[in-house]
Amino acid sequence: MKILLAEYAVGAGLEGTLMLEGAAMLGTLVDSFSRLGHEVVYLSSGPKFSRGRAIRSCIEDFENVLESEAAKCDAGLVIGPDEMLAELSAIIKDNTLNLGCSPESVSICADKLECTRKLRACSINVPEIYDKEYQGLCLIKPRFGCASEGVRISHCNDAEEGFIANEYIEGEHLSVSLISGKKILPLSVNKQFIEIDHKNPDSGVSYHGNMVPYMTDYEKELFDIAGATAKALKCNGYIGIDIVHGEKDSYIVDVNPRPTSAVFGLARTLKAEIGDLLLKNISGDLPDTVDLEGEFSFTKDDFEDII
Repeated sequence: MKILLAEYAVGAGLEGTLMLEGAAMLGTLVDSFSRLGHEVVYLSSGPKFSRGRAIRSCIEDFENVLESEAAKCDAGLVIGPDEMLAELSAIIKDNTLNLGCSPESVSICADKLECTRKLRACSINVPEIYDKEYQGLCLIKPRFGCASEGVRISHCNDAEEGFIANEYIEGEHLSVSLISGKKILPLSVNKQFIEIDHKNPDSGVSYHGNMVPYMTDYEKELFDIAGATAKALKCNGYIGIDIVHGEKDSYIVDVNPRPTSAVFGLARTLKAEIGDLLLKNISGDLPDTVDLEGEFSFTKDDFEDII
């Protein structure tokens, strides 16, 4: 098969951490599909990998190139910012076989407010959303956003337009990587390296990396709530679900309807190819379980040598 992979930061030519994280995810997927013998093309503003073939793109023509190349391929997968991903996914869907989430599913996941409401309606644990009058410790975050950008803790709901305030949950910061489709295939529980200055409310919350996998005695609980979340939101493909495991319960705090940076570690511990699982997901031939070997920890600094 000829497979198109597109990651917005790499394809549009963004700089800094976004480019490095994007390259880590994109390079991992390019390698996986290439090892399976598929012809892989990917959009790039300049960076190149040892496998696959780069298609030149830039921020001005990213969507046009995506549409043109998708029409030439048998399947495609796009990774992009929450506020753009539904539109980019629609381009893939309209021109080739989409290995990721539908635009409709992406739209709900990307909207933190609507996603929380949807999950609560499905009896899935989520933090409480606070109204403007709330006074007390809470988490302020963009209604649309990825990773920990723009996220901070505050003593009151001082959220500006475009932001929401929700309950601050104390606990372990984890994520679950899974494949979602006709069935749910949990891949791993991951520990997120999150830095929060509890002594300084109004400070930022920053993500630094992952340990993949993270072995816990409550893995089944985490897999169950992540699977229920993916079903409720009708997700498809590789999904990353962020969870805070509190003293009494686990809470869904974010749903990423796309590959996340955890895939960088997962590819080094999973005894299967991510690309193969994504294709088997389309045909409905996913295995019931997967095996992992060892663990792999990484920080954002480890991405610097990728490109």
